[in-house]
Amino acid sequence: QVQLVVSGGGLVPPGGSLRLSCTTSGFSFTETAMTCLRQPPGKGLEWVSEINSWGTVADYRDSVKGRFTASRDNAKKISYLQMNNLKPEDTGVYFCTRKGYDPSSQGTQVTVSS
Repeated sequence: QVQLVVSGGGLVPPGGSLRLSCTTSGFSFTETAMTCLRQPPGKGLEWVSEINSWGTVADYRDSVKGRFTASRDNAKKISYLQMNNLKPEDTGVYFCTRKGYDPSSQGTQVTVSS
């Protein structure tokens, strides 16, 4: 059974940082690119980032480039998203998924507000 549990969200002021962790099981993590999606309040899902299976190549939506960094630990089957210099427009529920799949588990709330 595929499981992806994302954690690390919270309430931070503008300019703050958070690190999301996605703990996985039930599939071949080392062969799977991982993506992060988010859903801002009242809006649909947005693609945020993707990291390839080896952790050597990552891509980001334009609005987070230079602030977010994706990484992964294949031995632990965990992917990460380091989010720095957070802005109010980063607020939303964040999900981790396998590339090409819709979210299948509960996300974590990120709220950026003073």
